[in-house]
Amino acid sequence: MGVDYYKILQVDRSAKDDDLKKAYRKLAMKWHPDKNPNNKKEAEAKFKQISEAYEVLSDPQKRAVYDQYGEEGLKGQVPPPDAGGPGGPGGASFFSTGNGPTTFRFNPRSADDIFAEFFGFSAPFGGMGGMGGGGGGGGGMRGPRFSSGIFGDDGFASFGEGGGGGGFMHQGVPRKAPPIESRLPCSLEELYKGATKKMKISREIADISGKTIQVEEILTIDIKPGWKKGTKITFPEKGNEQPNVIPADLVFIIDEKPHSVFTRDGNDLIVTQKISLAEALTGYTVHLTTLDGRTLTIPINNVIHPNYEEIVPREGMPIQKDPTKKGNLRIKFNIKFPTRLTSEQKAGIKKLLGP
Repeated sequence: MGVDYYKILQVDRSAKDDDLKKAYRKLAMKWHPDKNPNNKKEAEAKFKQISEAYEVLSDPQKRAVYDQYGEEGLKGQVPPPDAGGPGGPGGASFFSTGNGPTTFRFNPRSADDIFAEFFGFSAPFGGMGGMGGGGGGGGGMRGPRFSSGIFGDDGFASFGEGGGGGGFMHQGVPRKAPPIESRLPCSLEELYKGATKKMKISREIADISGKTIQVEEILTIDIKPGWKKGTKITFPEKGNEQPNVIPADLVFIIDEKPHSVFTRDGNDLIVTQKISLAEALTGYTVHLTTLDGRTLTIPINNVIHPNYEEIVPREGMPIQKDPTKKGNLRIKFNIKFPTRLTSEQKAGIKKLLGP
């Protein structure tokens, strides 16, 4: 068969279109001459072979000719009749008109043309300047910018900090710029009751003439009761508009501000009370103001030992999926032991508590 295109692309003979694209993308990135300055000649030869193999195998007509007649068939050389020539299965429509063979000649396109069609550019290290600063939040967002080299170790584009956006296309379809993420700090009260936050962003858009203009926009975020740290709110395609790029999504990630009284553990709220040893032994009443402003009075008649925890059901955080239900309030205690006791105190305690 001469040149084995399947071997060049490292795929099986049964490879589907997606397999071919994946193989071409990986190998074309690996052997692009611009990425191999130290062995440019070998890289150019391999790059050309890879492109030719992809062009043949991704075209059903060329692949059918190649599968039956090999490289010679692609060059227009009709095989002898005993090799399954004109009229033979799979090749007849390409080689025979009934009046002798037709000419089917394969003229490979330039490797750079195929690469450019696949990735949207043929010079991966040039002509794609920066696109603004890194990602931001609150007061304004700027579009991300390319890192110095488009090639990552895994064969795909790698981007600098701040998200990144690619002004290049894949098979004629614009690529989408990676999301721009920003923290959204919320108080425990806001996450308990729910809240509405308005975020002002500044972004670049293209007007009808294609000119880039800066606009400001207010985004409204409805914080739902029970939302947890790490919850993401996405505003699709609110990043900067650039030619041949789908704008980035803006993603706000909920963060939790520290609270002076409560800490959160999943759906539970935890509070720690400082009490004296006498209170721990004789009883204590907890007075608390809840996150929605109610007053709780919780009498504790048990002996409070250092690991004691009082659980108050349904006084924790609302549960996100069903805010009518809540986690628990867990009260822990920090017992202050006296640093010294007088002999009278010791005697009194021994008398009261026994041996």
